[in-house]
Amino acid sequence: MNLKTKLTLMLMMIFNISLFAQDGYQLSGTVTDENNTPIPGINVIIAKTTTGTATDFDGGFTLDVKPGDVLQFSYIGYVKQSITVTGQKSINVVMVEDASQLEEVVVVGYGARKKSDVTGAVSSVKQEELTAFPVLDASQALQGRAAGVDVQSNNGGEPGAPISIKIRGNTSINASSAPLIVVDGFVGGTMPQAGDIESMQILKDASATAIYGSQGANGVVLVTTKKGKVGKLNIDFNSTYQVQNTSNRLDLLNANDFAAYQNDIRANQGNSNAYPQGEYDTDWQDMIYRNGSVANHQLAVSGGTEKVRYYASTTYYAQDGILVNSDYERLTFLSNLDAQVTDKLKVGVNLVGGASQKSGVSTQSNGSVTVGGDDVVTLAMRFAPDKGVYEGDGSFSTNNAIGDEVDNPYAVATQRDDDTEIENFRANLYASYDILEGLNFKTTFGVSDENTFRGIYMPRSLEITAGTEQGRAIMQNWKSKSILSENYLTYNREIGESVLTLLGGYSYQKNTNQSSYNEGIGTISDSFSYYGLYTATSLIQPTSGQIYTNERTIQSVFGRLNFDIKDKYLLTATLRRDGASNFAENKKYANFPSAALGWKISNENFLKDSNAISNLKFRASYGETGNPSIAPYQSLASAEVIYASSAGSTVAAITPYQMANPNLKWETSIQTNFGLDFGFLNNRITLSLDYYNIDTEDLIMVNRGQPDYLGFYNNESLVNVGTMNNTGFEVFLTSNNITNDNFTWSTDFVFSKNVNKVTSLINGDDWFGNGAPNYFSVNDTYVLREGEEVGQFWGFDYAGVYQGGALPEGTAVIPASKDGSGNPVPGEPLFRDLEADGEIDDADRTMIGNPNPDFTWGFTNNFTYKNWDANIFFQGSQGNEIFNMTQVQLNNGDANTTYDYYNNAWTPTNTDTNEPRVGNASFREISSRFVEDGSYVRLKNLAIGYNLSSQVLENIGIERLRLSVSGQNLFTWTDYSGLDPEVSYFGAQGGTNGNDQARNTTRGFDFGSYPTVRSYSFSLNLTF
Repeated sequence: MNLKTKLTLMLMMIFNISLFAQDGYQLSGTVTDENNTPIPGINVIIAKTTTGTATDFDGGFTLDVKPGDVLQFSYIGYVKQSITVTGQKSINVVMVEDASQLEEVVVVGYGARKKSDVTGAVSSVKQEELTAFPVLDASQALQGRAAGVDVQSNNGGEPGAPISIKIRGNTSINASSAPLIVVDGFVGGTMPQAGDIESMQILKDASATAIYGSQGANGVVLVTTKKGKVGKLNIDFNSTYQVQNTSNRLDLLNANDFAAYQNDIRANQGNSNAYPQGEYDTDWQDMIYRNGSVANHQLAVSGGTEKVRYYASTTYYAQDGILVNSDYERLTFLSNLDAQVTDKLKVGVNLVGGASQKSGVSTQSNGSVTVGGDDVVTLAMRFAPDKGVYEGDGSFSTNNAIGDEVDNPYAVATQRDDDTEIENFRANLYASYDILEGLNFKTTFGVSDENTFRGIYMPRSLEITAGTEQGRAIMQNWKSKSILSENYLTYNREIGESVLTLLGGYSYQKNTNQSSYNEGIGTISDSFSYYGLYTATSLIQPTSGQIYTNERTIQSVFGRLNFDIKDKYLLTATLRRDGASNFAENKKYANFPSAALGWKISNENFLKDSNAISNLKFRASYGETGNPSIAPYQSLASAEVIYASSAGSTVAAITPYQMANPNLKWETSIQTNFGLDFGFLNNRITLSLDYYNIDTEDLIMVNRGQPDYLGFYNNESLVNVGTMNNTGFEVFLTSNNITNDNFTWSTDFVFSKNVNKVTSLINGDDWFGNGAPNYFSVNDTYVLREGEEVGQFWGFDYAGVYQGGALPEGTAVIPASKDGSGNPVPGEPLFRDLEADGEIDDADRTMIGNPNPDFTWGFTNNFTYKNWDANIFFQGSQGNEIFNMTQVQLNNGDANTTYDYYNNAWTPTNTDTNEPRVGNASFREISSRFVEDGSYVRLKNLAIGYNLSSQVLENIGIERLRLSVSGQNLFTWTDYSGLDPEVSYFGAQGGTNGNDQARNTTRGFDFGSYPTVRSYSFSLNLTF
């Protein structure tokens, strides 16, 4: 080969190399940890560009590169690495764990802290716990997961039923005891979908909640939604389908036994006429119940670069309830966008919105409309089984043979319209700017808007409820809006071996609420449903509580100091000053201070080298928080519009409604907390113990002693009189029992004990309330008494069955249980004669039961075996009692009853029983006979899942695929005879939309609630 040829070939090679260098090539690699285990999800980015990818399940990646490119490998929990491309075709990267990043970080108010540095009582609920089983609301997933947190549906398994959360018990009587919910920094936000939540923290003691001052008395739930991560676009699709049915039914009499029961009642009451048995044998529970279903689908996309990260999701939820004609449908979306505009400036926006539609049936009736307006669950228990659904003329049957005449339950369930539509939207924007090293300024602005419409129509086909009035229509609207602006500075500085963090800020929030209400009877046709309201021949005057507009403003300044000394001694001090417009003129402002100390004992020289104890921290805190959760204008004098007569005509008039209270101020909770955090065997076992004491002062209560002669329409004004105490003990234990390459087993145990006592009331007098429906014709079913727990059941103390002869000492019967000669009738119920006067009357009522549990608990076990995983979750309550008002009704004689009562009722040949004779004279008695032990243990969730191997998924272009099956509420162990021990009936005080007083004081009553459901779920999780 001559020189010319050689030079030509050399130039061609150089040219090709330059082209290769310019156009780049594909580099492949594998990323592992120090144990040579592949790491999925590692972000691989070419420095100073937006080009990048993420490792797959085998830790592998491919990326187009050029010689000279610098590849950056990063992931939370590992030290960031940089490797320069020098022409290699493949590389192997070993990531080193970053101990400082691996430690769990928890969100606290207006910031975040390493878990080891937290001085307050904070419980964390992980994302996988929130999605362990399908839930309508993420709040449901907290039950049994966080110590000191009580979670309950306000109406069993009703589609779309709201969820009630209480942290460390009731802290109020008339104000709300619900915690403050903060979502992505928006105070008072609504709970997002469980699949959109990255983490959730529950702030429980005053040290943790005082940064929210006046709104922190009931605890704070901090929710952080998912954000985008640097790397390629990810698409996640999660789909669940549930089949639901009733978890329990009552064993009621069939038609023949019901006729025999009614004839026995007539015989005992001296009626010789036989009961006219109908020709049907209808199981009314079968008529109203069906198999239900739930479909829940979520689609989410996420990704980003070093400059911009994004996450967006939409969720569709649809439920057909187990009661006919009850269903719920909801569509929601969430979007998070975060942008690093410059090295110092970061901005972001959080958008959340949704729309839902609920079609409901009447449950938890308070009996306040008409007798025929009862709920379908109770009607199915009361209605005569020898009646058919329809009469001979095709009209719906009514119960006209015994008791009150009522519409049949199937008619009420299928003919009555009850639709609720809700639309909500929230936008929250923020900007964060690093002014100097260690000094950051953050400003946020958010607005939320919610509109609710409810329409109810009772058609002519419901003869008892609305037929005589030719149709009853109701239309109601609510609108609420909140505007929030917050600005705060955070300063962080290392001082030798210590770290100082200062926070100071200003907050302004304005809430506006509006309501309208229209009701009419006598519509022109049923065809228009509630939209036919405009044809009503008679309109019903609404009350002031149905039509209103109000505003509430809270403005605050706040500050916090964290001083961590040598990673051993921790100090937290907080002060917030709030002003709320809904209090009296001179009582609008209050200060809420707190302080906490922490001692990392395990970092001391005498313990830091211990092999057994890897963590030991002592916490102590003291602080004050407030409760402003009363309606606006309660301190002001007001007037009410009424109808009056003038010159023979009806005219509108004004009357004084309530008197002013210029001294109405905040309720204040003063809380002390002591805690110990343990870690054993390199934190393989962790244990947290907390003891707390909460004294609530200046309770806002109704003063019922206002004399009528003052002339006010409402003689129950709010005053600050009363105190309350909560003490409790909490345990949270986590154990990683087995951890190896193929099999893992971990256990979580949660224990909570809270004792609530009323320590002082107005003039020391007892305070009574009613948890029964109106047609029970009783006024007092529970009592608040100094020195006792809240909501004690109030009634007669049942003493068994009178067998004849002399009355047992200390007992008596009600007057109606005596014959014409004044002698007690054998088989009638006996009661304790507390007044010792030989008669049973109101003076013999006493406390007959306690609805508050001794303790609650949750027990979770998680297993993995290769690609399989399993979750077993038990949850329970111990020591609470339930007032079974369903049995009160079913033992009354004017309805159907259970076989248990009928077969065990006293007869002259069956005297060895504690059940009175049928047709006795007690008439819906409120007595200890119907108080039962409500303790239970429930298998809340059992789930098994399988992750397809990465080798299989590579061939079909899927990154992750998981299939799972699960069951919820599969088994319940309880001695309670009702449908379900998790009960929440609010009685005549407000049904499922009960007021704050009802929610705080009415617990443990059971009557006509939507049943809890048993579910079987099938889930699919996909990642592309």
